[in-house]
Amino acid sequence: MDDAFVARAQETLAKDTSVVPEFWQNKYKTEASVNWDKFYNRHTTNFFKDRHWTDREFEELRPGHTFSEQNPVLLEIGCGVGNFIWPVLERNPNLKVFACDFSPRAVGFVKAHEAYSEDRCHAFVCDITKDRLSDTIPPHSVDIVSAIFVFSALPPEKQAQAVKNITEILKPGGRVLFRDYAMYDLAQLRFKPGHKLEDNLY
Repeated sequence: MDDAFVARAQETLAKDTSVVPEFWQNKYKTEASVNWDKFYNRHTTNFFKDRHWTDREFEELRPGHTFSEQNPVLLEIGCGVGNFIWPVLERNPNLKVFACDFSPRAVGFVKAHEAYSEDRCHAFVCDITKDRLSDTIPPHSVDIVSAIFVFSALPPEKQAQAVKNITEILKPGGRVLFRDYAMYDLAQLRFKPGHKLEDNLY
């Protein structure tokens, strides 16, 4: 991005000096899984589209990649209703997937999907900022971890614990596939005043 865009973005963000009151900040953070449950109760599986673009962005997910020849194991963090995992499983017949989300309702939708089979996919409820992934997944057994638009939803003070949690189940030489929002993304710039919990957290 060029300097002019950065300057305009900084000017836009500087105008939004208000933050959500501390009571509501704490409530939103502590009740995040409840709010996502309400979201999935309202929208079921219809809000997000399946992510068919992932193998264009991440070569590790393409059939024929080295990982695909090893009966790889993938963990999808923040799986929602499975929009990432179904296209990946379809393209990679040797892949085994673990899928977790801290919304029990979302995990329920994954398990209810017609393509769900415990032989290839195990979905479970987990808050990666406090629950140990290694309680469900054997330590250092995962080849690929995907975290797509996940870390931007975590309070900054909890992100280090989430990373530590991931390292406990990732194989030496494993990969973390990461995509997320960033400073000055349009998603950030379009927030109206009054939605900010703290700097860069909405």
